[in-house]
Amino acid sequence: MHAFAQSVNHYFPSNRHLAGLLVVLIGSLLCLWLNSSLDTWSNGRIVGLSSLTLAILLGMLLGNTVYPSFAERLDAGVGFAKGQILRLAIMFYGFKLTMTQVASVGMPAIMADALVLTSTFLLTYWLGTKWLKVDKKTTLLIGSGASICGAAAVIAAEPVVKAEAHKVTIAVATVVVFGTIAMLLYPFLYHLGWLQPWLNAQQYGIYTGSTIHEVAQVVVAGNAISTDVGNTAVVTKMIRVMMLAPFLLILSFALTKSEDENNDEKLSLIARVKQVNVPWFAFIFIVIVILHTWIPMSESFVQNMVILDDVLLTMAMFALGLTTHLSAIRQAGVKPLILGALIFAWLIVGGGLINIGISSI
Repeated sequence: MHAFAQSVNHYFPSNRHLAGLLVVLIGSLLCLWLNSSLDTWSNGRIVGLSSLTLAILLGMLLGNTVYPSFAERLDAGVGFAKGQILRLAIMFYGFKLTMTQVASVGMPAIMADALVLTSTFLLTYWLGTKWLKVDKKTTLLIGSGASICGAAAVIAAEPVVKAEAHKVTIAVATVVVFGTIAMLLYPFLYHLGWLQPWLNAQQYGIYTGSTIHEVAQVVVAGNAISTDVGNTAVVTKMIRVMMLAPFLLILSFALTKSEDENNDEKLSLIARVKQVNVPWFAFIFIVIVILHTWIPMSESFVQNMVILDDVLLTMAMFALGLTTHLSAIRQAGVKPLILGALIFAWLIVGGGLINIGISSI
């Protein structure tokens, strides 16, 4: 409890943070406006492009050009945005979800999400560390993004994994690339008639929500069939997002145990639990989901909290981009991209088989 109280104090910025936070806030608001404007200018033809993607791209552009000249003055605030602002954003993500959404699609969606999440993460870890020899932290981040909710899961896992900025960016890149392909490919396969023998429209919605990376991408792929399918896909995806909190706790415990096994001195279970870097923000995320479900809240309040969360998430991604150096990404090579491609193939085929199996029960 003392650790929790200490962590709360870290969420209040000091004067040295203000300059960097102001720059990050302006950058995030610009990306949110640009994302909305692009959709209007193109009459909705630019689909699946989120403010998070724009934020990291613009951040990287500035981070590798003009930002280094101002880094000494702005780094404290930018670092605050990557850390504390990020955790706040994950907590407030709970205002986008309710427990009622879980009940609306039933057990098939929950089973599909749980099996896809577990199998995808474990397969990513095995392929990345054992076969492709990708850096462990990069592998964990790629697995988190592909298994749960794309860029939001990657940046939520970063405080637990303790990865460098360029590794987070690499993981986000795989989500953007392959999630965008999935967003376009799934409706194409459905309209060709390749999926109908195995999955009806409702089951296609669950398949889409349980296997496509980003929420925005799921919205596009589901609604390309019908509004009802889109709703099923989004609710299934939201259930998957709700699994983020327990996933982070398990990951935190597993990483602590792994560190203990590398030490000569073996620790007891109680001692190991005490050393776990508990992601308190993940628990608060679940509490907010429960409160959002059971406590009456005005529609305007919830909408304002969702808008605030969008701003905070975009700030975190913009800050991440500012501190990402292209030279570090180049040093990572093509292996992370290969890993992302293999997991993309697994989500289509393996995720499809999981959904077909569940639908036949």
